[in-house]
Amino acid sequence: MIYLDLLVGFLKVGLFAFGGAYGAIPLIRDVVLSYGWLTDEEITYMIAVSESTPGSIMVNLATYIGFNQGGVWGSILATLAVITPSFVIILVVMFALKKAMKNRFVKGALSGLSPCIIGIIFATGIFMMFTNILPVTGVLSFGEPNFRALIITVLLAAILYGLRAFKKNPSPIMVIVCSAVIGAVAYSF
Repeated sequence: MIYLDLLVGFLKVGLFAFGGAYGAIPLIRDVVLSYGWLTDEEITYMIAVSESTPGSIMVNLATYIGFNQGGVWGSILATLAVITPSFVIILVVMFALKKAMKNRFVKGALSGLSPCIIGIIFATGIFMMFTNILPVTGVLSFGEPNFRALIITVLLAAILYGLRAFKKNPSPIMVIVCSAVIGAVAYSF
């Protein structure tokens, strides 16, 4: 009977949890409390543990609660139950988009959205760079310039443009590693 309860409970969570993992926490809490699997305090502790471990909070909670209630088979069943609705929905959307991509209007709309998305990402990066270098403290008032952030930005720009001058495209992972090393050096003094 516990396996059926785990299946139904976590299928509900997987099917009706919208807004990401944090949006699913109230639904998970309701399902877990309604079945009496954990106390409210235990749920709070498990949410904290699930946030600090790799993977989705929903999957981590489902795995733990499934194991707590039904052992290894319970954890497998609860985990599969929480991910199955999303998996099925994505498959349906993929097949629908595959057909929709043959439509010239859909192709045109997506082609028009690509530059907008690039612009939004670029604008966000520029905004984050400037607010880190020159923190905004109020309306038209700025705090002390952060020279370390400025040095990091200049060094990263020099590295990226230097690599481009040699016709090399840096990988995003290399940029992240360079940023981490430069940041660690700059903020260690």
